[in-house]
Amino acid sequence: MTVLIAQLHQAACDRGELVYTDPRTGYRVFTALGLEQRGDCCGCGCRHCPYGHREVDPELRADLHRDPWIEGVLPGGPVDLLFWSGGKDSYLTLRALNREAKRPMVLFTTFDGRSEKVAHQEVVVEDIRRQREALCCAQVLVPLFPGTDYMDSVVLGIQTLRLRVDVARLVFGDLHLEHVRSWREEALAERRDLGNIPMHLPLWGRSYEDLLDDLEAAPVRARVSAVADESCAQVISVGDRFDRALIARLPEGVDRFGENGEFHSYVEFSPRP
Repeated sequence: MTVLIAQLHQAACDRGELVYTDPRTGYRVFTALGLEQRGDCCGCGCRHCPYGHREVDPELRADLHRDPWIEGVLPGGPVDLLFWSGGKDSYLTLRALNREAKRPMVLFTTFDGRSEKVAHQEVVVEDIRRQREALCCAQVLVPLFPGTDYMDSVVLGIQTLRLRVDVARLVFGDLHLEHVRSWREEALAERRDLGNIPMHLPLWGRSYEDLLDDLEAAPVRARVSAVADESCAQVISVGDRFDRALIARLPEGVDRFGENGEFHSYVEFSPRP
């Protein structure tokens, strides 16, 4: 039923309709387009709230199934959609896109809809929101829920954005893991509803020395946000700064950037003067 409702809602939005009929109850339900006319969250827990249920009590919000929503002001024209976890790889990818200077970018973040944490990173959505505000850009936030397919949620998030602006490329911060890249290519190729949006990996194959130089030159601090590998936990801790000194402490066999999931990071932006 959840999948059917998502399909009915998307089809109604594609037609520019403000309501659709619930197939189970026969009630008329506001689409996200209809709810957008209010201008903010009403706090009632509407099914397709385009504001992430921001005004709903947090304890009640944890029990609601939320659709993806957009925060920040969207730029005009086509955009690059950057998959953003809040860590060092995401940030280095953003810097690479800035150097390309082809078009504006929008961030895209998936997270656990119950805990409001980004998977593996152990970073809460509020921290991700602070990053977006520091970057002065727009962001698609995509909550994930048990029983809902990951790619279905991702596609819904992309479609939510495409109702408002064209998406030129899907951008990922992958560095060198062939099996991850292959999975992305196959998963995206199977989704005809994405209209064959090309995938872009601007960091692919770049050396770690080059990436470290770029990170050191940036006005941010990357810190460890989670440690999954037991051998790493003996020498690094959550909160440690990710830099060459930390890399020197890593046990033999551990990827220097934690690409095998040994540890994860979060980027802190310097406070504005």
